[in-house]
Amino acid sequence: MKMIIGGNKVDAHDGKIIEVFNPATMELLDTVPSATNEDIEKALDIAQVGKKVWAKTPLHERCRILMVFADLVEKHQEEVATLLCKETGKTIKDARGELLRVPEMVRGYAERAAHLYSTCLSDAQPGSEHDIVFTRREPLGLIICIIPFNFPATSFAHKIAPALAMGNAIIVKPASDNPLTNIRLTELLIESGVPGNVAQVITGSGSTVGNQLIASSKIDAVSLTGSTEVGVNVAESAAKHLHHVMLELGGNDAMIVFEDANLDLAVKEVIMSRASCAGQICASTKRLIVQNTVKQQFTDMLVNDLGKLRVGNPLDQQMDMGCLINEKAAINVENQIKSTIEKGAVCLLGGKRFDRTFVEPTILVDVTADMDIAKDMEVFGPVFPIIGFDTFEEAVQIANSSRYGLMGAVMTRDISKAMKAAASMECGGVVINGSGRYRPAEFPFGGYKMSGLGREGISTSLEEMSQQKAIVLKGVL
Repeated sequence: MKMIIGGNKVDAHDGKIIEVFNPATMELLDTVPSATNEDIEKALDIAQVGKKVWAKTPLHERCRILMVFADLVEKHQEEVATLLCKETGKTIKDARGELLRVPEMVRGYAERAAHLYSTCLSDAQPGSEHDIVFTRREPLGLIICIIPFNFPATSFAHKIAPALAMGNAIIVKPASDNPLTNIRLTELLIESGVPGNVAQVITGSGSTVGNQLIASSKIDAVSLTGSTEVGVNVAESAAKHLHHVMLELGGNDAMIVFEDANLDLAVKEVIMSRASCAGQICASTKRLIVQNTVKQQFTDMLVNDLGKLRVGNPLDQQMDMGCLINEKAAINVENQIKSTIEKGAVCLLGGKRFDRTFVEPTILVDVTADMDIAKDMEVFGPVFPIIGFDTFEEAVQIANSSRYGLMGAVMTRDISKAMKAAASMECGGVVINGSGRYRPAEFPFGGYKMSGLGREGISTSLEEMSQQKAIVLKGVL
């Protein structure tokens, strides 16, 4: 597949390519261009025209085109889901589920944009009683949308739909491991009527393409979903030109399981959260903080249910879990497991990497609160560390010991205890009697501390991707 610059499908200026493999089988799926500096500058220059054209396009027309795009995604759902499954390694069931959400999300953003009203200020201050002051929303300009590998379709929708609805031009930068879904969705976007100078997609390494885009004075904002380390670098680079930044970053999300919890539900929720996408989800439950009075019972139930999980070829509809995005990622998770065991943890289930990119669902017990995995080690794989606690205060202290603060979860039948715990946890969202992997399209998703800046979702992104202007009609009354 090729990049899309100025509405044209193009190769890199120097002809260099990146190979895209199926991580489950190592089959070569396709190649994409490895963009040069010239390619990037060309796209940036084209977007300078596009952002002015799109800003002048009436809101109702922008929303109409987004609705057409949603229809096209539905029409091509199976095609794109299969592509997503092959290049990402998530199960076909998960890929289909992700694609199903895209039209819903796009329509939601378009509908809200059409009903995002301005305000008229009161004359509360003496001297303003003869003035009319009202506000309006205007585009930021050109937004760089940096898409993660784990949810390339829904992350694409969460970024491009509000950006375009609010009148911005976009340049999409997909993950190098799996850019094909993003290219295909951009093709459909242009087919739906978005001008080629408004929506472009550039492929290549983050260190080359991403860095040059973010450092450019020609952009106005960056919307990134990625690791905290990358997010810090993006913020530092963007600060030179005061670019607006929206960062959805890493997490080491905790689930607190109190002794009065429904343990069957807790086990079901944590497996749903952690096994999906082979554990490569920023908001999945990564730390299990379980009251010692029920820790053994919970552990036995988790071992039993997790042992039934079917792991294998993602295209096989019988599989519950696929592989990691690449061999390097799988080796990293394997090393994190070994490191935690060397520090004193015990592996009750799994613990091994196989077929290069697959990691067995792994349960680690005797994990103490001072271990890296209990604090700042984000494991992007199907690993379930269990940490015991005795008191409410201890559980909250362990949960808050991480530099991250994306999502949290509390399992208890006592709603008062649940609310107290939720209020005490330092994170952007807390799910009571469910896992932290909870993200309806409207949800204001984002974190505290090193988990990011801003919120993403239909309830918040339109404001994030626009700027407010106040206009004063002085002395007209």
